[in-house]
Amino acid sequence: MLYNLLYPLADQVPVFNLFKYLTFRTGGAVLTALIVAFLVGPRIIAWLRQWQKQGQPIRADGPESHLLTKKGTPTMGGFMILLALSISTLLWADLRNHYVWIVLLVTLGYGLIGFWDDYLKVSKKNPKGVPGKAKLVAEIAIALAAAAWVWTLQREPLAGALAVPFFKTVLLQLSWFYLPFAVFIIVGAGNAVNLTDGLDGLAIVPVMIASGVFAIFSYLVGHAVFANYLQIHYVTGSGELAVFCGALVGAGLGFLWFNAPPAMVFMGDTGSLALGGALGAISVVTKHELVLGIVGGLFVLETVSVIVQVASFKLTGKRVFRMAPLHHHFEKKGWAEPTVVIRFWIIATILALAGLATLKLR
Repeated sequence: MLYNLLYPLADQVPVFNLFKYLTFRTGGAVLTALIVAFLVGPRIIAWLRQWQKQGQPIRADGPESHLLTKKGTPTMGGFMILLALSISTLLWADLRNHYVWIVLLVTLGYGLIGFWDDYLKVSKKNPKGVPGKAKLVAEIAIALAAAAWVWTLQREPLAGALAVPFFKTVLLQLSWFYLPFAVFIIVGAGNAVNLTDGLDGLAIVPVMIASGVFAIFSYLVGHAVFANYLQIHYVTGSGELAVFCGALVGAGLGFLWFNAPPAMVFMGDTGSLALGGALGAISVVTKHELVLGIVGGLFVLETVSVIVQVASFKLTGKRVFRMAPLHHHFEKKGWAEPTVVIRFWIIATILALAGLATLKLR
């Protein structure tokens, strides 16, 4: 909004020329989202406490310590993230850019699904929430609409194609199969972050790390000169998503202030589904779907641990891990919660650096 209002006035007021620079607007988005989160956070938390009374229902089959340490903590704190993210994006991004709207609508759509789930958990005092099939159908519908919209915006040979990391010229033409593939990426990312969100601060920091990496990807992929130099596929207009990613980092930092151990609020599905969906949608736009599996490798590990655990138990009657997702396995082994969280942050950082390395290893 600020870009659309102020940049046309640059001829009269030269300082408004700053708004044409993505780096300036991305920095502005980070600070704006952070400030909004700081301002609205205490009020939202107070309202959630008053409304929820007993806080988020705790899984009876989870780690025993959670029944004591997590009891009474309100959920739905993801609303704080979405509010700060949306305000900041709308202020600093070029609102004529379709990619901004695609990613923002996926984020808010998944946030609405998560809110529905959290609401049922709190109001019915039931940790299960929305039936899995209904939740999945809604996620697929939003992801399919987003993937189809992206398809119509991108030109050949990128439309319907999959870029392969480490190979500068390889594009796998998937044709119409690209739509279910893109849906899988967006839905998978949303649920992977959702599975990771189980300890104070565990999910939000890796999300911020991944967002920072994709801010760089978006900027480079959307810049013809840099894309040509790095021999990556140029996607016209995708650079504007750097502003969205910056807003996500700022909103995440603001939320972490209240989510740091011991957490004053949990993001709930309202936040985790939305943030994962956002990362998935950004990877689809920037043609870095496979790289998301590296940058967000921590989320992949958490998801795989659940799949392996369920498959093993159904096939053999035995469990591979003491508890899934993976972070609970280490809790069961006696690791303190802060130890698990910080070590997982370190893993997320290493994987993000590995993802960034794909820019030059071609």
